[in-house]
Amino acid sequence: MQYRKLGKTGFEVSEVSFGSWAIGGSWGEVDDRQSKEALETAVQEGINFFDTADVYGDGRSERLIADLKAETGKKIYIATKAGRRLNPHTAIGYNKENLTKFVERSLQNLRVETIDLLQLHCPPTEVYSKVEVFEALEDLVQAGKIKNYGVSVEKVAEAEQALKYDNLATIQIIYNMFRHKPADKLFAKAKAKNVGIICRVPLASGLLTGKFSADSSFAKDDHRNYNRNGEAFDKGETFSGVDFNLGLKAVAELEEIKPADLTMAQFALKWILMNDAVSCVIPGSKKPDQVKDNVAASTAADLSSDVMNEVDRIYDKYIRDSVHDRW
Repeated sequence: MQYRKLGKTGFEVSEVSFGSWAIGGSWGEVDDRQSKEALETAVQEGINFFDTADVYGDGRSERLIADLKAETGKKIYIATKAGRRLNPHTAIGYNKENLTKFVERSLQNLRVETIDLLQLHCPPTEVYSKVEVFEALEDLVQAGKIKNYGVSVEKVAEAEQALKYDNLATIQIIYNMFRHKPADKLFAKAKAKNVGIICRVPLASGLLTGKFSADSSFAKDDHRNYNRNGEAFDKGETFSGVDFNLGLKAVAELEEIKPADLTMAQFALKWILMNDAVSCVIPGSKKPDQVKDNVAASTAADLSSDVMNEVDRIYDKYIRDSVHDRW
């Protein structure tokens, strides 16, 4: 496993880390025993950074990670998120009182005195212009409740707005073979301000694993079934906002240029890690074998410039028109 610095946190984190949305819910059936095996495998493979949120399974993921920390005794960094417990989810709800309440709940779930990294959880766009929200985060740092804060964003423009806050430590954003815009517009600015980049949805909700076909189906409680058009939350979180059948066509061409010694998932993850502005990538894993497959991307050989150019070509051919300007 290779490690990179996570922005202003100063943490040296595994470049392939662990996203815990899937072990909380919204991805079909979840087995806590299997999830614990996946988490334990992650630590064994060198993963030391775990991303979660208070709404993943209503705290289920946070509690599973707390168990991991207690049972392994290994030094791990935990990032959680706050804001999505608001109902309705509106900008006015992002205030000191609510954020403090959410943090206190996460502290209990995680069984820690201080949260390593707290991220605003894809709030409404106007929140990024509310100075008082970031002052509330500063107060939580001063109170010893959180060590660092960052933002999880839907749009590049939101990330650019967040960069104006000098103590912002990290930005979490969708960046993958189907989402190139962050590298074009954001990464250099973030790097200049020593803001870490956490890449989520790296496999486009599984599309980039190459394991799906036009006949693939998903359970009723899987967002890949019920959120394809943004019915429950931002459309971009499901298949990166790409039409499923169009994505399959793009993946078929990506498989033709994939290095023979890599799985499709490893290829997709390595492509992200080729950008040195990236701090880490957080694929989700519900099974130990998925963890091992993902981790291997860290030590895989760099991709050639010819392959990188071909990925750009395929993006331009199939994906750019429908996603590039939307997020």
